[in-house]
Amino acid sequence: MSNNNKEIRSDFDEYLVPCYAPMQVVPEKALGSKVWDYDGKEYIDFAGGIAVSCLGHCHPVMLDALEKQAKKVWHLSNVMTNKPAIDLAKRLTELTFADKVFFANSGAEANEAALKLARRVAIEKYSESKNEIISFKKGFHGRTFFTVTVGGQPVYSDGFGPKPGAITHLPYNDIEAFEKHINENTCAVMIEPIQGEGGIVPIEKPFLHRLAALCKKHDAVLIFDEVQTGVGRTGTLYAYESLDIIPDILTTAKSLGGGFPIAAMLTNNELAEHMKVGTHGSTYGGNPLASAVGLAVLNEVTSGSLMEDIITKEKLFKKLLNNMNQTLNVFDEIRGKGLLLGASLNQQWKGRARDILTEASRHGLLILIAGPDVIRFTPSLLVSEQEIKEGLKKLELSIKKLTL
Repeated sequence: MSNNNKEIRSDFDEYLVPCYAPMQVVPEKALGSKVWDYDGKEYIDFAGGIAVSCLGHCHPVMLDALEKQAKKVWHLSNVMTNKPAIDLAKRLTELTFADKVFFANSGAEANEAALKLARRVAIEKYSESKNEIISFKKGFHGRTFFTVTVGGQPVYSDGFGPKPGAITHLPYNDIEAFEKHINENTCAVMIEPIQGEGGIVPIEKPFLHRLAALCKKHDAVLIFDEVQTGVGRTGTLYAYESLDIIPDILTTAKSLGGGFPIAAMLTNNELAEHMKVGTHGSTYGGNPLASAVGLAVLNEVTSGSLMEDIITKEKLFKKLLNNMNQTLNVFDEIRGKGLLLGASLNQQWKGRARDILTEASRHGLLILIAGPDVIRFTPSLLVSEQEIKEGLKKLELSIKKLTL
């Protein structure tokens, strides 16, 4: 049996469908914001499973919830009433604008449900011709054929034959383009409050507020994709709270389970009534194990001063990255909010984000990229200030190594 990084990585190439190209690092165990690979090397984790591990690795409240639920019931089909799912749904409605919740297993599935609901509402309330979905260039909403088409990155959706129709991609933060295009046949607008895969680009408030007003004018459902921004990531439970906008539908996943697969679509009573019995479903959606862990995560994130701490850590990250840049001159912008941050590479470093990621791993730091030109940081919300300082020192050493 393989028991070191090199052998296990070779087995990956041998046995898995080649749609991923992971690093040579193969984690064996993890705790908090630290990871250890099969060769015994220690890493500081600023990747967080791509904004998933919001409480870090192996947090005791998650372990406790999972163990307790595992001794009761693991799975219930949706022909039965599922108490853990009800408990989590109730808590989500207490903490957000929503009245109703639909559970799924991934962000893509939650977005699929949101898009289907929006189309259903338009057809039942208005007409078959009210079917256009507006989304935004460089957006990302998942990998199902519907959601990958709604996402504004053709590199992910091309090459699979005819795509779902009536989908329009407009420039992000461009209100003139949006005003010119939205019309009576627009049924929904799907948008990320911070474009994640698109480069960590925050939404501009004036753009969003005008967009929301135009959605109301044209009876178009406003869908917030908060798969990456949700569950405290930006310093509020969901990003819409700091934007003074209430969406019609919100999708959440990633951090909701802290690493256990779960997702949800949140909406109001008026829209929810269009999802009648049999119109949509999921075998595993709201799984009791996932729901129990999700509730534990949600309660932990909303307790104490964690939200305020996230903003303090954001300021530290940005300060240290800007200080680093004074010496290295590698970034042209540090952007994002809370602990969803991006460092955009300047002209001299364009296209080298992956090089930095790889070199950082050699120095014991795990980071992400958001396209070829942006370094992305999505650590645990509980990452310590000392770990931030140590991790960014490793990043500085990595970049210096690449300049030699």
